[in-house]
Amino acid sequence: MASPELPSLAPSFVAKKSAILHDLSTPASSYEDASPKGSVDTAIVELIDGINKLDGFVTTSSCAGRISVFVEGKKKSEDRQVDENPANDIEGRGQSSQDKETVAGTGGKGGGGKWLYVSHDPFTFENGQDLAEALGMTRKGDRDSAWEGHRLVRFKFEPMILHILTASLEHAQTVLRAGLAAGFRESGAINLTNPSSATPMVAIRSMGLGLESMVGLLDSNDEAMCFVSEKSLGGLLTISNERFEENSRRKERFWKALLEGVQAGSSGDGLKKKRGEDGGDWEDKEVRRERLRREGLERSKAKKESTNTEPA
Repeated sequence: MASPELPSLAPSFVAKKSAILHDLSTPASSYEDASPKGSVDTAIVELIDGINKLDGFVTTSSCAGRISVFVEGKKKSEDRQVDENPANDIEGRGQSSQDKETVAGTGGKGGGGKWLYVSHDPFTFENGQDLAEALGMTRKGDRDSAWEGHRLVRFKFEPMILHILTASLEHAQTVLRAGLAAGFRESGAINLTNPSSATPMVAIRSMGLGLESMVGLLDSNDEAMCFVSEKSLGGLLTISNERFEENSRRKERFWKALLEGVQAGSSGDGLKKKRGEDGGDWEDKEVRRERLRREGLERSKAKKESTNTEPA
């Protein structure tokens, strides 16, 4: 399928991109987001920089992929409520639309849950290593009280997720096509309802690479007790490391496909211009309003000058 011609950029998108890039340029020591790490992942910085240098695209949130171990939040016996506090975001992936709501209970970290281990790099095995301890858990504790509270300790591997704000439907199609071709099968887009002024948001993601398992329980002393063997933990970590490798390959394929799509949608002298209904250059509604106002003032001024120069 041929790539769509990419239109010129609306001033409204250019302004949004400028504001986002200003935040990203904040020094790492000062920049904060909603993730446990609190900053952009090193493993994805190069990709983000490359995307943000392309006209018509800007990243808004990202995760390079990670291994995590966390304790679920407190469960409610009835009438479960949604935790709206972004600080309790279970995925900790900034502005991701799929992560905004966390339910204290099934898989949720809100409601008193906590992180035990988070890494955006493959796990490094060492001789004689206690894997449970390395992941923030213990082999000791009150087993009876742990089962009474029934707050699970979960192990997760999550692949890359990337949110990209685009300048038009054509730009969004280019990103989405690249994501699907690279193997990010669950990618999708929102804000597609108004073709004349839309700035679609595209999510690049692949849930098929994900991995999750129960590995322990929290006892009454707030100790995370590991209930699986060291061999089982080693297996989970080994599989996660293998999926990190596949995650990297898909990331590289996505970048290559995106570049090819942008190049295919561009002419020799830059991006193709979107045409208006009259065949002229397409304009953002705010730009058109300002142009019409300016032209009206110029006509009024010309008419006034013409009247003043007429002979008596």
